[in-house]
Amino acid sequence: MLTETEAAIRLVIALLLGGLLGFERELSAKPAGLRTHMLVAEGAALFMVCSMLLMEQYSRPGTGAFIDPSRIGSTIVTGVGFLGGGMILRSRDRVFGLTTAAGIWVAAAIGMLVGAGYYLIGIIGTLLAVTTIVFVRRIEHYLRVPERQRERPLDELPVEE
Repeated sequence: MLTETEAAIRLVIALLLGGLLGFERELSAKPAGLRTHMLVAEGAALFMVCSMLLMEQYSRPGTGAFIDPSRIGSTIVTGVGFLGGGMILRSRDRVFGLTTAAGIWVAAAIGMLVGAGYYLIGIIGTLLAVTTIVFVRRIEHYLRVPERQRERPLDELPVEE
């Protein structure tokens, strides 16, 4: 049985783990930073804890009546997808905000895991996400062709004399 104290601990852990993910986004001056990721993780944990408490309160094992907490979790995925879709912008031939949207999606998953009591998986998921964002960015910068060597319009190409 989930106590209110245990539920509160789950919320705090989700908030902190979402904050770790958002902290990196904040350092990168991205639009969805620390507060956004913290709130998404906490909100997802709140929904999971709520669904678990409702399941415990209203399920009647002797009568065969069970509440399915995964139904609320599936709506979190849909809602966060909508939120993330609003973060994605397109300008000419470039797309911005995909990593931020993915980070918000991961923050929701972390919140759901912590809300359901899977602390270790939530912590590992947070560490993997932060590692992916920080270190893969460095690899991407290393592999990228410098701006001055990218394709340029014909009128900007040097002319041989």
